[in-house]
Amino acid sequence: MTRASYDIVAADYARLLPDAHDGRPLDAAIMRAFAELTTGPVADIGCGTGRITRHLHELGLDASGIDLSDGMLDQARRLHPHLTFTQGDMTRLDLEANTLGGAVVWYSTVHMPAADVPWHEFHRVLRPGGHLLHAFKLGNQQKPLTYAYGHDVDLTVHWHDMEETAANATKAGFNEVARLQRQKGVDEGGPQAFLVLSKRNPDAGSAS
Repeated sequence: MTRASYDIVAADYARLLPDAHDGRPLDAAIMRAFAELTTGPVADIGCGTGRITRHLHELGLDASGIDLSDGMLDQARRLHPHLTFTQGDMTRLDLEANTLGGAVVWYSTVHMPAADVPWHEFHRVLRPGGHLLHAFKLGNQQKPLTYAYGHDVDLTVHWHDMEETAANATKAGFNEVARLQRQKGVDEGGPQAFLVLSKRNPDAGSAS
């Protein structure tokens, strides 16, 4: 139902959310920090209408987008014809192992429990030392969402605990680089959280 719901709302989502960070300076700051840490190709996983992909490109990264919803991808290609967008499932990415310099997962896990976030798949496609930026709703609850962006939808929204999220990423082979949590904005249902992670280099710490 997630894919169908986003197909329905895609055009209005693009119209209502045109900007990458919606004027929120802390969100913008952590995107800039990620961009400065990252080299090589970057995948915006769960890219939606491509607003984050575009911003990553503007920050100097070789960014492309991946999304499950064909409707959202149609909007991304229309709005950002100079960038590449492909259809894909984040739990089974059509990418070779160790090929990405970076990945962004910007609120694209909000419709799954924290335990189901595919950290091992994110880890697989990143190069050793590559960075991942993860944005999520902070808390420990889930709520049904039946109306969004002017349309009836059938979604469940999950808030994730910071410590559980960081622990799950660490178990999958990531190191935590930085974390940020901020108070909710006027149009948000709760506080928001951001993690910057790096894929552990298996050669780190070996004798030279």
